[in-house]
Amino acid sequence: MTEPTDATVDSSLSLGPFEFECGEEIPELEVAYETYGEFTGDNAILVCHALTGSHHVTGAADGQGEGWWDQIVGPGKAIDTHEQFVVAANVPGSCYGTTGPASTNPETGDPYGSDFPAVTVGDWVRVQRRLLDDLGIDRLRAVVGGSVGGMNALEWAKRYPEMVERVIPVATGPRLDPQLLALSAVARRAITSDPAWQGGDYYPDHPDSGLALARQLGHITYLSKESMGEKFGRDFADSAPGTFPSNGRGADDRIAGFGPDSYRDVESYLDYQAEKFVRRFDANSYLHLTHAMENYDLAANCDSDAEALADFDGEALLISISGDWHFTVEQSNHLMESFERAGVEATHRSLHSDHGHDAFLTEPELVGPPIRRFLSSDSSDFAPVHASLFAQ
Repeated sequence: MTEPTDATVDSSLSLGPFEFECGEEIPELEVAYETYGEFTGDNAILVCHALTGSHHVTGAADGQGEGWWDQIVGPGKAIDTHEQFVVAANVPGSCYGTTGPASTNPETGDPYGSDFPAVTVGDWVRVQRRLLDDLGIDRLRAVVGGSVGGMNALEWAKRYPEMVERVIPVATGPRLDPQLLALSAVARRAITSDPAWQGGDYYPDHPDSGLALARQLGHITYLSKESMGEKFGRDFADSAPGTFPSNGRGADDRIAGFGPDSYRDVESYLDYQAEKFVRRFDANSYLHLTHAMENYDLAANCDSDAEALADFDGEALLISISGDWHFTVEQSNHLMESFERAGVEATHRSLHSDHGHDAFLTEPELVGPPIRRFLSSDSSDFAPVHASLFAQ
């Protein structure tokens, strides 16, 4: 074996025809992936990205598209690529290299659009498994992911428990609660109500206004009351709304009788985030990925979450964020109890942050240390990982 390094490889793999769990098939599925470090036989870690992330885990930060965990993964970092071989794959249905709705259907020469099959978290795991098989990896030291990437990690423990030594679900839950389902439904309607939507077959145009509103609604759920109060308060913005279709205000507000002081800092921030997002993401992909998240249920085809995890004999580290109302601390407590009922050695670390759900991305100084300790602890014979490892 060669000496481990922090070498990075950005590549793609054709899996040929692929049948999704919905029963529909596409003639070819291309999966984009990136690896970091050198594989030594027992040091592979699969990192699962969040909703609009990509396989570009490190590098120059570009929102959640690229470099989204650059301060967690890399040489000498919490997931140390001098020691670990990290694999990250873009999930099916996305728009970052793996086949999705914006990809060309080889049978028609046009984008799939509305013809692209519905995807599930299970489909993501099946594709990742086939990628790992191609890379010659039959055992994972760990699977780690945040938000819906944490659901991805949980599904690995359920579906392929014999392949996983450790699982690290971060800021996630076994399913979405009704409030998040409702908000997601409104975001979906924002996209499909855009006149440019065209039933999902809008290429080369894009329903930017609807996608921007959907992203703004989603972004609100990633923040906390405390963080929004600290960042924006009730202050008015220094400049008036721009012409970007996401703001939905400007002239309409003036017609309705609102004055120029009706545009606040918090709105300006949401407009800025939406403008960045529509430049990098596809509306169809957003709908497919949110649909997969909405429909995920760890206990599917089982009597309980504990039964779903019963075959997993490794170890688990659950990380939650105190200010997170997207995936709450209580949901991680429930997961902890489910792992324990399944006989799995598990530790739950609730991290204090006022920054809400996004803290798992924006506060690596909080999230990194427990991950580092969990991965560096003795794993011979799956030795129990005790809570004392994570004392403040």
